Amino acid sequence: MLDQFLQSLDSSWTLFLDRDGVLNIEKDQDYIKQVHEFEFYPETPFYLSALRPLFQRIIVVTNQRGIGRNLMTENDLHDIHSHLNASLQTHGGLIDAFYYATSIHNSDPYRKPNTGMGLQAQKDFPEINFSKSIMVGNNISDMEFGHQLGMKTVFVETTKVLESDMECIDMKFTHFVDFCKYILQKKQN
Repeated sequence: MLDQFLQSLDSSWTLFLDRDGVLNIEKDQDYIKQVHEFEFYPETPFYLSALRPLFQRIIVVTNQRGIGRNLMTENDLHDIHSHLNASLQTHGGLIDAFYYATSIHNSDPYRKPNTGMGLQAQKDFPEINFSKSIMVGNNISDMEFGHQLGMKTVFVETTKVLESDMECIDMKFTHFVDFCKYILQKKQN
């Protein structure tokens, strides 16, 4: 269980987050292509900002196949991420870095579940220790990504409910905000 690891959680840890379906409402069978389509889940900016002091780094790792399919541009994605961070900053939060995979091919080393985005983050921030990192996502590919790198993994059931336990998942929550509340409660006790 993640409980035992949360006891050792300190400001040297890194929080890795998927984006769509974790922080914001995921569009069914489509992509968030423009800023006006981006919508946080309720209370997410507040609770993500409340987690900020508990982690050395908070990093988003997101597959963005819409770019590879020419449905949006990298500038569109940067605008969305700038908007996301500006919204967090009004609550005192911040995402340290955004990593994204644009390829349409599952074999691309940067596309989750492949580990390229995590390895690039560690190259950019050498203090990242994967054994002191948590990956939160709403897809099995997120869990496999984290598990392969030795992270603790948290599955949020915003877009799919898992009926059985899987080795690559350490904990499950209904929403990311539930995970945030859980951590904040544990750290207060």
